[in-house]
Amino acid sequence: MLTVVVAGLRARWAAFLGSFVALALGVGLLTTMGLGLSATFDAPERAPQRFASVPVVVKGRDAVTVDVQRGPDTATVSRRLDRPQPVDIELLRELKARWTVTTAGGPDAVGVHGPAAEVRTVVGDRAQVLTGDDRRLADPEPERDAEALVAVNSLLGTAGGVTTFVSVFVVASTFAFAVALRRREFGLLRTAGATPGQVRRMLLAEAAGVGVLASAAGCVLGAWGAPWLARVLVEGELAPDWFAIGGAVWPLHAAFWTGVTVALAGAFAASRRAGKVGPAAALREADVDTDVLPLGRALLGSGLLVAGAGLLVWTCVTEPSELLKRKTYTTLPMLLITGVALLAPVLVRPVARALRLPGAVGMLVRENSAAAVRRTAAVAAPVLVTVALAGSLLGSATTVTSAKAAEAREQTRAEWVVTGDDLRPVPGVAGASATGATSVFVRDGAEAFVKYGARAVADPAAFADLARLPVVAGDVADLDDRSIVVNEEFERRTVGDPVEVWRADGSGPVRLRVAAVLALGTGDNGPYVTRANAPGAVVDRIESRGGGEALAAAGGTVRSVDAWAAATHPTTSRETRLGLLLVLGIALAYTVIALANTLLMATSVRGPELTALRLAGATRAQVLRVVTGESALAVAIGAVLGLAVTAACLAVQAAALSSLSAPVSLSLPWPTVAATAATCALVATAASALPAWRATR
Repeated sequence: MLTVVVAGLRARWAAFLGSFVALALGVGLLTTMGLGLSATFDAPERAPQRFASVPVVVKGRDAVTVDVQRGPDTATVSRRLDRPQPVDIELLRELKARWTVTTAGGPDAVGVHGPAAEVRTVVGDRAQVLTGDDRRLADPEPERDAEALVAVNSLLGTAGGVTTFVSVFVVASTFAFAVALRRREFGLLRTAGATPGQVRRMLLAEAAGVGVLASAAGCVLGAWGAPWLARVLVEGELAPDWFAIGGAVWPLHAAFWTGVTVALAGAFAASRRAGKVGPAAALREADVDTDVLPLGRALLGSGLLVAGAGLLVWTCVTEPSELLKRKTYTTLPMLLITGVALLAPVLVRPVARALRLPGAVGMLVRENSAAAVRRTAAVAAPVLVTVALAGSLLGSATTVTSAKAAEAREQTRAEWVVTGDDLRPVPGVAGASATGATSVFVRDGAEAFVKYGARAVADPAAFADLARLPVVAGDVADLDDRSIVVNEEFERRTVGDPVEVWRADGSGPVRLRVAAVLALGTGDNGPYVTRANAPGAVVDRIESRGGGEALAAAGGTVRSVDAWAAATHPTTSRETRLGLLLVLGIALAYTVIALANTLLMATSVRGPELTALRLAGATRAQVLRVVTGESALAVAIGAVLGLAVTAACLAVQAAALSSLSAPVSLSLPWPTVAATAATCALVATAASALPAWRATR
């Protein structure tokens, strides 16, 4: 058996080249992403800077803490405040009476030159006492390093997931098509006495050999590429300038064994099908596409299709706001995409037959594509995956941000908006509404304590006059110092109900009455409180019907409402767009490999068929047009199916926006989708034309 496997690998190295390259690229990318992810788990431990020469630091409260119920037990939950609170005046007097106290920067922390144990006794629970490396927590933005890695972690995790998804699909499809082309060989082996088990073991052994070699090459490639990726992320301002790849070993092990597993999993289904081929049946049906959708693939594809569609609809009905989050609209469509791709063999024939291409060449292209279902589906499926990913990911991201911009524009009657830090009142401009960012903390049932980003209203009457909010119940004009405007995400959302609220400085709880309830929208609808319930909030936005140039006296940037919405709610953030383009680049690279490999294999075995066309009177140019036309048609079928999946995903997202009372502004990235399809068509026609040209010389 080993001799047969080694001889087969040597003889058919070209057929295995595509699988090797795809798998090596996948393992290389997984290694790179894994090494990058391992570097995001721990931010660098920086030495204290603000109080580097002081042994003890007393810091004001920077979190609000409450007890919640977790089953039969009580747990303490903390939520970070927007900014640390000043050290209590009375406590500061006591500290100064006993020891030398050093101030540096703001009033939120002081250095104390005294024994830590004695300082803790004096402070008690009125503030935090920091010693050793913990003194760095008093530095400005102590969590900035860890927070800077959140976006990198999300980006690399998403890219790694898409890499795994696409590599499994491409490798499995490549092995399946290669097995379909070798049915005559299997028939001869069965005739020579090989058992079905021996045929299956031979294919699995070939896959294991390719998997081990490709995975090893991929690990080397990934280890080389990881530092380069880190530099790209830093230069693209997606990662902090200190970000670097560490020496973790687990990503190499994880990527290597994932590659071997993917190779074996991709070959498993194909080997089972090969083992069922009988000697006479294989010889009789070697050139006829039958049983193009085995029962197992049909059941798996149908199951994934139903599961993908069901999850999208279920999420839309139960948690529509989840469909506006990147993690959700990136992952959920993959089930739907995989289901449609697995069912491609039964979809390509009716689509091909529905087309009416002109002339004899057009007729041959249509009929050959409809008859050679395996070949057409093997080309269409990876195109479907890439076009669907491009359309659904970029389309969903653009749709969400467009909806946010439209929502912001629709929710005010103002003509002008001033934005900036700590804006000043503008004399002579009547009816201007000034608001600022703040936070409120609310219990959500007995088990959760939630922080909400809120807006602090300076003048409730002016705010109510200019606001055009999606009110579900109540009236925003009723907002005062004893009430709050909430959205439908709140547990207590009946007008008149009391809500326990902790303010932005951690003070509370205070009981505020629900004045109005807003639709959830895209996530930026409330809550709203007055300045009395937003200690420390500064005005960062002023809206006005008039005023024009006079509004510049506020000290910020004056824009029309349309210009403000466009500036503060761009179509897609630069970081999100770069991350999605990275993911799509991975998918497109795999698709190019799959197309080139599939068509080189498929066209290279069509010599007798192409010779028969020449004998029937077709010119060499006509034969080439037939072959390249079939490839282009298969790409077009894949693109159409990919657009159908995209349309389904965006339709569900539109329904989610509608149910949230948010503006529906669907957006499909036509330039990206067109460029993706054009690249696939170019590669497919070139990969089919080259062997066809050689076969018809």
